[in-house]
Amino acid sequence: MKTKHILIVAALTACIATAKDLQPPAPVAEVAPVNSAPDTPVVQIAVLLDTSSSMSGLIEQAKTQLWKLVNEFITAKQDGKTPVVQVALYEYGKSSLRAEENWIRQIQPLTRDLDKISEELFALTTNGGDEYCGAVIQRATKDLAWDANPKVYKAVFIAGNEPFTQGPVDSKKSCQEAIGKGIIVNTIHCGSESQGIAEHWNQGALLADGKYLVIDQNQAIVHIEAPQDKEIVKLNEELNKTYISYGKEAPAAKTRQMAQDSNAAAKAESGAQVQRVISKASANYFNTGWDLVDACKQKDFDITKVKEADLPEEMKKMTVEERKDYLAKKTAEREEIQKKVLELNKQREAYVTTKRKESATTDTLDTAMVKALRTQAEKKGIAWEK
Repeated sequence: MKTKHILIVAALTACIATAKDLQPPAPVAEVAPVNSAPDTPVVQIAVLLDTSSSMSGLIEQAKTQLWKLVNEFITAKQDGKTPVVQVALYEYGKSSLRAEENWIRQIQPLTRDLDKISEELFALTTNGGDEYCGAVIQRATKDLAWDANPKVYKAVFIAGNEPFTQGPVDSKKSCQEAIGKGIIVNTIHCGSESQGIAEHWNQGALLADGKYLVIDQNQAIVHIEAPQDKEIVKLNEELNKTYISYGKEAPAAKTRQMAQDSNAAAKAESGAQVQRVISKASANYFNTGWDLVDACKQKDFDITKVKEADLPEEMKKMTVEERKDYLAKKTAEREEIQKKVLELNKQREAYVTTKRKESATTDTLDTAMVKALRTQAEKKGIAWEK
């Protein structure tokens, strides 16, 4: 087989260890579109990742750039409101997957659980296989709960370097079916532009209003260190103190949060640590299932309805009013820290923009996705602060 350099996109991407790969997946039926709340802008991105051999360089890019890609929408607005970002992940082309499923597996449906996405991404493994682009695009189009609202930016990002037309499912038909549902298909070829064109990666994008992109999957991510970085990272310690765990999900979720902090810190040289803290300061880092500060922002939240057994120890002895005051205090603390992080990020972005103009580099995962994301989302009325 050809060397696989295959890209992942959006942000985002994930996979499970080989032992899990061998477990039969639950059958997935076609999912009806879901209407978003009329006052909540939504962005939906499905990342289709080839997990066949020779993927180490690309995987490293994905691990380090997940948070940066989500952060692209921090300053975005649609009708004056910041969009909610949902990400789905698929893997395809790995020989330990099921042949009867065309070597495809859904890792995560459309979700806002960014820690879970990061966790699975860091567990990613690869091995040889057959890569069927048409089949995985078709699966993502049918499986996922795509929002029916025409204002929602819906996009698939698929990456690889084997011929786009391989497999039993017609890739042209799959792309046409996707755009028929308002889902843009962006293709990212890991290799030369001419080879990608020869293997029809550009045609997939043309058929579904997408963008054909080319990256060097083995290039190291260039992180421009800014004067604000150290202070942003330091504020993460204070930010973590504002989380109030509750319910059965809390122990595992809190452990996952700490683990992903550590994973990002281990990739600090790529900027992952800074970008993760920036994500945690944004509305897209969303943990209502185990954190009372996030939960209390929900319309129907009522602290009196939370069982005492589900509360953290420090709140169990409090009166109802004391619990409300404690929750209000922690909410205010978090908002103040988040405000500081986002202000520092504005300063950081200005510094980085200036420095980036001084050097020209080949596209990597983050730069390739941003090129498509911004142009396409603007057509849906999503605008960025100047």
